[in-house]
Amino acid sequence: RLPVKKADQNIVILYEGQGWLSSIRSMSVEVKAVRHGGNELEVACVSASRAVLREVQQIFPSKSLSEVRVVATCQRSAMELVNWGDDVATEKDRLLEAFAAFAAEVCEALAAKGFWADFIDPCSGLPSISKESAAVYDEVAGAQAVLKYDVFDAGPCKILRHPTWGSAVYPATIFTDAPKADADAVIATYLISSESSTSQ
Repeated sequence: RLPVKKADQNIVILYEGQGWLSSIRSMSVEVKAVRHGGNELEVACVSASRAVLREVQQIFPSKSLSEVRVVATCQRSAMELVNWGDDVATEKDRLLEAFAAFAAEVCEALAAKGFWADFIDPCSGLPSISKESAAVYDEVAGAQAVLKYDVFDAGPCKILRHPTWGSAVYPATIFTDAPKADADAVIATYLISSESSTSQ
C-alpha cells in the first residue's frame, strides 16, 4: 500500500481486495500517446464496471453517477520511482504538475460540453475539484486494474511496473460521466499520432 494522507478517520483505502480487479482483467485496453505542454503521457479511457462504479461513488459521494469513464494516465519518469531521495521527490513534483495541468484542461473541456469530470491528486488520493470525498483512490491498484500492468512490493509500498518503462512510471487518473466517445474526442485533440497500442 502506498502511503497516503487521510483526510479523516472515516476515509478508506479502495481497491485492496481483488474482487473488482478481476472483473475487468479480461478487457482489451487501448493506450494512446498524447502530448500536453511539452510533456508526453499514455492515456487509456475505460468504461467502469459496476463494481468499479460502486467504489468511485465512494470517492464522489455528492455525485449521482450511473456511468463513469476511467481515464488512466501514465508518464515516463526520468528515474525509477521505487527509490527515495530529493531527486525522486523533485521528479514526482514535476510529473504531478504536468498531470495536473493536462487533467485540468481535459476536465474543463468536458465541462464545456456539459459533462462532469474530476481528477485525483496522486499525492493525497483525493479529488482535485470536488472537495467532499469518503474514500482515497489508490493510483497503483487502479492502474493495475484498468491497464493490467504488474505491481510489485517495495517495502511497505506497492509499485507499478510499466511493460516498457519498468518502475519509471507515474500513474494518475481522471474520472468523467461523459460517454466514451466524447471523452475519446477530447483526448484525441492531444494525440501525438493516430497510432495506439493495446495493453496486454
